[in-house]
Amino acid sequence: MPKKTSPEPVRDQREDHLLTPENCVLALIDYQPEQYGTVTSTTRERIDLNVVALCRLATEYGIPVVLSTVGVDKGVNQGTAQVIKDELPGVKEIDRSGVNAWEDAEFRQAIESSGRRKVVMAGLWTEVCLTFPTLDMLSEGYEVYPVADAVGGISQVAHDSAFERMIAAGAQPVTAISFGGELMRNWARGESDKLRKIMRWYFPLKHELDSAGK
Repeated sequence: MPKKTSPEPVRDQREDHLLTPENCVLALIDYQPEQYGTVTSTTRERIDLNVVALCRLATEYGIPVVLSTVGVDKGVNQGTAQVIKDELPGVKEIDRSGVNAWEDAEFRQAIESSGRRKVVMAGLWTEVCLTFPTLDMLSEGYEVYPVADAVGGISQVAHDSAFERMIAAGAQPVTAISFGGELMRNWARGESDKLRKIMRWYFPLKHELDSAGK
C-alpha cells in the first residue's frame, strides 16, 4: 500500500458542517479581573492558557474576533486581561452595561457583520456571560460552540449546570486544541505548521500547570 503523504481534498470551507477558518467567528466575553477573581471551577492559569490558544488560532487562521467587556464605562470593572489583549492587537473592546452580550446592539452587530453563523464562544462566568448569549444565539439559528476549557464558573456545580443547559439547547462544546485540530484538519497541508507552532508553545505550558496542580 502506498504511503499517505498528500492531503485529502479540501472541503467547501464556507459550507462545511465542521468548523473552518472561513465559516466561524470567535467571541470572547468578560475576561476581566473581577470575573477571574470569583471563578473556582478552574484556575486563572488554565483559563489563560486556553484563551490565549484561541487567540493565537484566530490570528493564525484569519478568524474574526469579537471582544467584549462589561461595566468598564460605568467605572465598576477593569478591562480585558492584558495577557489576552496582547494577543489581539487592533481588536476593539465592546463594553456593555448588561450581562447578556447578545442584548448589546454593538456586540450583536459585530457578530452579524462577520457574516458567519458558527460562533465559537468563551466567557466568564460560564453560567451567566457565556450561557445567556449562547441561548439567545441558538434561538436565532446560530450554531454556538462554547469552549469548555477556556471558561469557568463560581463553582463546579455552576459551571457544569451551565454546560448541561447549553447542550440541551443545542450548543456544541469544543476545547481550545480540538478547535485547532478542526481548523487544521490535515497534517499534510502546508498550513498545518500553524497548529504545530501553537502546540509547541501550548503543551510545555500545559505540562507545567499539570505538574503544579494548577
